[in-house]
Parts: sequence; C-alpha cells; structure tokens
Amino acid sequence: MFSGFSKDLGIDLGTANTLVYVKGKGVILREPSVVAIRSDSGSIEAVGNDAKNMIGRTPGNIIAIRPMKDGVIADFDTTSTMMKHFIQQALRKRSSLTKKPNVMVCVPSGITAVEKRAVEDATKQAGAREAYTIEEPFAAAIGANLPVWEPTGSMIVDIGGGTTEVAIISLGGIVTSQSVRVAGDEMDESIVQYVKKTYSLMIGERTAEAIKFEVGAAGDVSSEESMEIRGRDLVTGLPKTITITGKEISGALVETVSSIVEAVKNTLEQSPPELAADIMDRGIVLTGGGALLRNLDKVLSDETNMPVLVADEPLDSVAVGTGKALENLHLFRSKAGITARSNRKA
Repeated sequence: MFSGFSKDLGIDLGTANTLVYVKGKGVILREPSVVAIRSDSGSIEAVGNDAKNMIGRTPGNIIAIRPMKDGVIADFDTTSTMMKHFIQQALRKRSSLTKKPNVMVCVPSGITAVEKRAVEDATKQAGAREAYTIEEPFAAAIGANLPVWEPTGSMIVDIGGGTTEVAIISLGGIVTSQSVRVAGDEMDESIVQYVKKTYSLMIGERTAEAIKFEVGAAGDVSSEESMEIRGRDLVTGLPKTITITGKEISGALVETVSSIVEAVKNTLEQSPPELAADIMDRGIVLTGGGALLRNLDKVLSDETNMPVLVADEPLDSVAVGTGKALENLHLFRSKAGITARSNRKA
C-alpha cells in the first residue's frame, strides 16, 4: 500500500560500529564497522559481526579490515560496500517499487571538505537517493534530547571509537567545537602497549576492548578489581595467562583521558560567557561508547567544576539524532553543518 514511499535512514558511520536508524522503528541495526576480504580475489567474505569475529583469527588469504579510521573513510570502496550491505539489511522487507531512501550520515566536526565529499559519494554509491551529512556532536545532542533549538547553551562530549567530539550548541547551531582523534581505539591501543611493556605479553584489540569494559576506569580506582587475560608471551612465543588489575588499566589510560579532558577545557575556554553560565546550570552531557568508561564523568566534573551527566542511551545517541534530523530536515536544512548531495538520476 505504501510501496511508493521510501524508508529514510539515519546512519551513525563510526570507526568502531555502524548504527542504522529507520523512521518510526528506531535503531534497527548495530554492527561493527569491519569487512573481511579475500586478498587473492578481492571479494568480500563477511561484513559486520561475522567479520569482527575473524579479526586476529583469519587464514593468510583473508584479511579483516576496518575501512573507517579516526571517524573518516580510509578505504573508499570497502566503506561503500559495507554501507551497501547495512542499507540492504535495514531495508530487507521493502517492496521492489519502494523508492531509494534518503540517507543522512554523521561526520566528525573537524572533517575536511574532501573527507565529507567522500562520505556523501560512498553513501550515494551504496544506494541512497539523496545523501546528507550532519556533524556528529549536533546529532548526539539531538539524540540526547538536549534543547538544541533554544537560545540556551548545551554542551555535548561524544566519545566514539576514532574521535572525541566536543561542542557547545545553541539556537540550532554549533557555537564552538573541537574534534580530537583520541577516543576508544586509542584507549585499546594504550592497554595493548601497557600489557606488552609490563608483562612482555602480546594481546589483540578484542582482548584490549574486553579489558577496558571489564576493569577499565578513569582516574584513581579504589576497588581491587582484576581479570585474567590470555595472550602470547613475547619471550617464549607460547600462550600465557596473567591477572591484571583495574588500577593498572586506569594508569594505562591516564594519557588518553587527559587528552579528552583537555579538549573539553579548550572548548569551554572558547565559549561565550552567557553560554558558559547555561552549561554551569545544565551540566555537560557525555555520549558514545567512551561515556561508559567508569568514573570518566567524575574525572571530567572534578577537572571542570561542572556537573557531568551520561546520556540515557549513550551508544545510540548519534544514530537517533541523525534519524530525527532527517525527519525534521525542513527545520534546519541550512544549519548545523548539514549538507546534501542529491542523486537525481535515481
């Protein structure tokens, strides 16, 4: 009956994970931004969860890659193929008469015009009728239900896989923002390097991520949490098990957490006084996977002397905000870093 309509999509195309939002249904797809490719033929072996499970476990002729790096496209063709796969999954039940969807994709606020164009081109190549981009912190603020249209200051800190986006928003636009390429991936790498240096043990990125979620924390840790981890002993070359504590991991993450704190402080310093006063009242809102790092809200609060809150659904904020922005495109077609490239032949 509604076969003539298109299902418009909002996509949070992240370095670590891709989320797809469909109007009226919410976030319907949440998969890792990973593609497994056969090196001999160049054919795609797996995408998403299936591909992530292959990381560090593939035979010589299959490589698992992450085509997004620091929030931008590192491998254009692979990103396009990955998006096509996710869009097809999201629209599985559509009729053959359904029009191609309009797709809005979020991009880091510090992105260059060339990088933004690459995202739009990849989106169109993946099957979008019209490709829009929205700046990530603005999408996160909409998804976290902040009053972005009101003449009051809202501050958002979105800590993803590749970038941390900090922005102050008022009257439907970004007043000041900073994008730093330090986020979840950098935390994982810090853990890998710490374990390697301290225990001469080589672990993979999936193990590092598991450690971060299990015992990772920011700042001083009082509890004596620990976990067993397995890896390859760099001295003997054999598998080895060690026990690592939360205190050690919080020490390994000091530099990364300091970079995020510094970005928040720098953005606050550039804020107009009236908006700074609003943020003092309302607090700073954390979104993204990095917002789940234990104690990070307390560390930020201590460093800025401001209240810091974690959004209700921090992992979904950007995707939800991207979808909501697409639904209300008429309100701010020219604002908030939203741009569009149409594919009129579609």
